[in-house]
Amino acid sequence: MTTHVLADTTALTGRSLRHITRSPDTIITTAVTPVAIMLLFVFVFAGAIDTGTGTGTSTGAYATYLLPGILLITIASGVAYTSVRLFNDLQGGIVERFQSMPIARPSVLWSHVLTSLVANVSALVIVVGVALLMGFRSGANVLEWLAVAGILILFTLALTWLAVIAGLSASSVDGAGAFAYPLIFLPFVSSAFVPTESMPGPVRAFADNQPVTSIVNAIRDLLAGHPAGSDIWVALAWCAGILIVSYLAATAIYRRKFA
Repeated sequence: MTTHVLADTTALTGRSLRHITRSPDTIITTAVTPVAIMLLFVFVFAGAIDTGTGTGTSTGAYATYLLPGILLITIASGVAYTSVRLFNDLQGGIVERFQSMPIARPSVLWSHVLTSLVANVSALVIVVGVALLMGFRSGANVLEWLAVAGILILFTLALTWLAVIAGLSASSVDGAGAFAYPLIFLPFVSSAFVPTESMPGPVRAFADNQPVTSIVNAIRDLLAGHPAGSDIWVALAWCAGILIVSYLAATAIYRRKFA
């Protein structure tokens, strides 16, 4: 049974990836908005922003401070395409056609999830490359880079399963993609751009207790080669919690839809 699921998932993932390779603008578009935000903040606002570490006077230092939040925005932008691709498959009757074939049911959703993971990792590489050109520098060793990669992959999987829920539940293609807008906005009310200490009381309370802040802080410390402290465990707990809940909800909706 496991071999059957793996083989079907591999085949369907290959199908989805071929669609992306024929239209690489999807990955480029995913990276364009985060890169534009990074360019705006680093070259326009960096001198006026006080991060509490003296980075306001250096565009390279602020690019280093800013990058973790930009990476999360990249992922939030990318998962919207997963929701749209799944919605289009549903509307086109492709998923129903798969149901009539001897294909393992979980493979239909997992193929979209794995495609999202590949596409988002590609977009993240582009964003990091641009950040390096803008002055981003890291003091992290190999293990710390692997830890950053692990957090980003876990975060991508968590948001992708949220995208699956949106793709299964949406009534229009615009609705399928629109769910990502709040996710893209969330880093702006976190420690991604400025320390939360500079925010008004109620805003700071929200920023300190939402998932993006702990994830950004953990990635920032790891990239700097500093001990991540409790932030990394809070970040992993948020990512794992969102992943488990969204996975269970998505699979339940899928089963109910094609019972």
